[in-house]
Order: sequence, then C-alpha cells, then structure tokens
Amino acid sequence: MSQIIWIARHANRLDFVNPEWFLTAERRYDPPLSEDGFLQAQQLANRLKREKISHIFASPFLRTVQTANAVAEVLDLPIKLETGLSEWLNPAWMAEEPKRLSTRELAELFPRIDTSYTPRIAAQYPETHEQAQTRSGQTARCLAVEFSPEHILLVGHGASVQGAAMGLVGEIALTEVKASLCSLVKVVRQHPEWFLELKGDTSHLTQVEEVVRFN
Repeated sequence: MSQIIWIARHANRLDFVNPEWFLTAERRYDPPLSEDGFLQAQQLANRLKREKISHIFASPFLRTVQTANAVAEVLDLPIKLETGLSEWLNPAWMAEEPKRLSTRELAELFPRIDTSYTPRIAAQYPETHEQAQTRSGQTARCLAVEFSPEHILLVGHGASVQGAAMGLVGEIALTEVKASLCSLVKVVRQHPEWFLELKGDTSHLTQVEEVVRFN
C-alpha cells in the first residue's frame, strides 16, 4: 500500500508584511500570520479537504500552528506539535533562543492541539543549516514509519520543509523543492522508494511570493 506525506510551509507572516512589528514584539522570533497569511492558510485547507489525511503535525511556532489549525478545522483532525519540524534555529537570524508560547498556552488558543502527544525529535538552539536539515529529515522518516500506512501532513518552515523532503527522497529535494510560503510538497511511497509528486505547489493560492524567503 502506498503512503502519502504532505509537507506544507506556513503562510505569510506578520513581520514580512510589517517589519516594524519585530521592534516591539514580546516574542519577536515567533510572529503570527499576517492578514493575507490567514487567507493563504484557508486556501491550503480547501486544497487538502479532499485528501485522506489522518494526522497533522506542526512545528510549535505560532505561524505554523495557525496554518495547521486552518487545515485541522476543515479536516476535523487534532494537531500534534512536533519540535522536529521547528524553524531553523539560526543564530545569524536569532540573537537568542526564540521565545514561544507553551503547549498549554497554545492549546488554550487552539483546542484542536493534542496535549497528550510527545514530540519525537528535539530542536536545539543554536544549530547549523545542516543540523536543521538533518533533524527535519529524521522527523519526517520517524513519523512516516510510526504512522504508516496512513497519510500525514507536516506543517513547517522553509528550511524544515526542504529538510523533511530530503529525509524521504534524498538530496534531490535541495534542487527540486521550492518551499515558498504556504506551498505544498507531496511525497509518495511505493514501497520501498519515495517519489516527489509535488515540489512546492502554490496553485491553490491567489497570491504567491516572488522571492522565496527561508527565515
């Protein structure tokens, strides 16, 4: 039986639209979605509503949870917070370890969060790009095996989307996958091999970024 791993990047973020937000934000490395980002997340949800997805895993950053929540509402599924899908914890972008809402705080905002789920892979600040790719790839492989043969959705960031795809199909993902905002990657397993079917599809979006930003 084939298995499908869907991998989505979060939708547009507030600090991309309003860079000044960063200057006064309490959690400056954990921005929410922008207004158009919420629209993108809903468009992603509408794209996936006909797919037979059984589990949704999301990075614990606010923008990824908000994106995943839009999909979870449409698919009527819980959200499992997985630190292995986190943003690349790059010290060149982040002067200190990013502050995030706790799982309890997120669950108060998003009741679909499954508070009984224990993340499978950790993310440690600071980390290199290679380390971020490795733990994202390890996460994708781990979840694919553990939840096989069910179809799953992973919601992450630019670097973790590419890393997760790399973990399944290998280094071809570095050149093939374009992880733009709210894009969709589809990886299909025809045992034992994995194949890329979508490489960063944005056909579900009415507005697409021209330059792919990975932070």
